Amino acid sequence: MIEIENIRLRKIVKNNIKFSNWAHTFECIPELYFEPENDDDIIKIIELAKLYNKNVRAVGAGHSPSDVACTEGIMINMEKLNKIIEVDIEKKTVVVEAGARIDKLNECLWKHGLALSNLGSISDQSISGAISTTTHGTGINFGNQSTQVVELTLLTASRGIINCSANENEDVFKASLCSMGALGIILKVKIQCESAFKLKSNQYSMKLNDILKNLDSIINSAEHVRIWWFPHTENCIIWKADRTTENLKIQQSSYFKDHIISFHLYQFLLNITRCFPSTVPLLTTLMFKYKFSQPKQVINDSYKQFNFDCLFPQYTNEWAIPLEKTKEALEKLYEWVNGNGVFVHFPVEVRFVDKDDIWLSPAYKRKVCYIGIIMYRPYNKPVPYKKYWAAFEEIMRSCDGRPYWAKEHTMTAAELEKSYPKFKEFIELQKSLDPNGMFLNLYLKRHLFGMDENFNKDYFKAKL
Repeated sequence: MIEIENIRLRKIVKNNIKFSNWAHTFECIPELYFEPENDDDIIKIIELAKLYNKNVRAVGAGHSPSDVACTEGIMINMEKLNKIIEVDIEKKTVVVEAGARIDKLNECLWKHGLALSNLGSISDQSISGAISTTTHGTGINFGNQSTQVVELTLLTASRGIINCSANENEDVFKASLCSMGALGIILKVKIQCESAFKLKSNQYSMKLNDILKNLDSIINSAEHVRIWWFPHTENCIIWKADRTTENLKIQQSSYFKDHIISFHLYQFLLNITRCFPSTVPLLTTLMFKYKFSQPKQVINDSYKQFNFDCLFPQYTNEWAIPLEKTKEALEKLYEWVNGNGVFVHFPVEVRFVDKDDIWLSPAYKRKVCYIGIIMYRPYNKPVPYKKYWAAFEEIMRSCDGRPYWAKEHTMTAAELEKSYPKFKEFIELQKSLDPNGMFLNLYLKRHLFGMDENFNKDYFKAKL
């Protein structure tokens, strides 16, 4: 049992706290749960963990739909380390504490005439959480959000606090930009921004076969391109966006259409399909016709354009494959969905990301297509998904895919070592910075070290 003698730590600790991720698919009860307010608090927590040889995990918004943040040891909630430390308008950079939320950062930057170059589908995550898993948006010439980081400060077990950049501790820098918390705790981050800009987006429907015939031209037809496929149909929507200086053109929202029908009624009907799964294709077709079949054009501030409503909790799986494998992967997925009597939810989301040199980034040294699948959990109730997941992962493996680290997957350490040229170097660095494995949890032991005896790489197949 841990005895806390430090008066300051007693003020920021909580007991018997159950942590659950946003989707309510993973949860844990850490032995101690801290809410530090400054770097000194975190240093004291690490000293306590060393004294009692306890595992430590830092958590942000908890949006990762996997057990990457879970621990039975000490959990550090970074929410109160959320300050915007410095905005340099001339150099277009911002320095923030690791727990700052991206949505708040977006608002702050906009007031200073700045913006992030690209964003993911949501902005509820903490900065450190988004970086640690290489959260990404879409745009074949735009990298993931970690590529926007120019400096960071990392608290390690063996070397204390170290500053990292392309010019200082470069190896640690390239590794820590996608480290899942395995190297230490990120304390603050410096991000390269650009002048605030507007995006003009066009969204329209197109048949999947027509998209596959013209895939290369579609991918390169705008700065940012996203495709949604509606399984069990040929229907897709394409979203394209480019920078513009045109006046705002904001589509008026309808509470009845966007909330009553598209959220509440849809969730109610999804719940019914849990008992009658064969009705899923009909529901998907109706939702497409009602909400997505008509073209839409919007001109708005960039950060308001990148994000969209993810609706309600969901199981989700996503992999990055080499860009040239996109057509093959979608054809295989289409064939499987239509030939196995399994009824799955929309959308299958297809996005495109530029290559980078971050050691464990799924886009390391190659332009990639991210393909993500979901199964909604209406009212947080379970739905069958594992047969779908098993088939999807088999297709992704056949296309030389790499899983998105934030999401649940069955890639083994041996497989990951073959897929990532810098995998061994990352493991060596991890052992150097964290020789006693303080920052490792079951997720990291499983996927980086192959140390989980109960892990079965055929997990989804074994539990259909």
